[in-house]
Amino acid sequence: MRGLIYKDISIFFKSIDKKLILIAAAAIVLLIFNAGIYAGLFASVMFAMTIGMQNIMSFASDEKASWKKYQLAMPISNFAVVASKYISVIYTVAISILGSIMFNGLSSVIFQNFDMLIWLFSIGAAVIIPLLWTGICLPLTYWFGFRSAQTMGLIVVIPMFYFVKYFEDGPGMAAMVNSIYSYVLISGIAAILIFGISLIISTIGYSRKN
Repeated sequence: MRGLIYKDISIFFKSIDKKLILIAAAAIVLLIFNAGIYAGLFASVMFAMTIGMQNIMSFASDEKASWKKYQLAMPISNFAVVASKYISVIYTVAISILGSIMFNGLSSVIFQNFDMLIWLFSIGAAVIIPLLWTGICLPLTYWFGFRSAQTMGLIVVIPMFYFVKYFEDGPGMAAMVNSIYSYVLISGIAAILIFGISLIISTIGYSRKN
């Protein structure tokens, strides 16, 4: 399975969409200059969304190349093929976390403010968003094709946008100070459960493909 994981991670980096990166970078720069002390949080959310979208786009390359036909000539199981993708997502979560630390560090330096609550929520978002994105979109790829997954990925952006606006325009972090740990914990557990169930659904969907 290590070879499959290496393949998926390599495809992730080689298939990075430069336009997507430029759009995300521009959005992150705007957030840093307009979001004040919450810039690190918003930038972390944007970066995590980018990681999630890039994962789905890289997985679509297998579908486009009809990789299942090549797999039939190899001594590997359907479960190994699907599981390797989910494991590769966990590796990319590490990239998301590093990005969150970098953005929050930059925000702390610029605004001379270090808030452990913001850092905690940012890192939690950096972990949860890519897991949820994969957990929702990858089963769609195996059951209905990569285009349906890409469409759903775009739809997922909408609640993420309102999430950012909630913190920017609403009561935001101040209203969640006493319950932030519960939010992160519950969201994390939900993301892990969805991720695990998604693996099973994706394996079934991949196994039924010719």
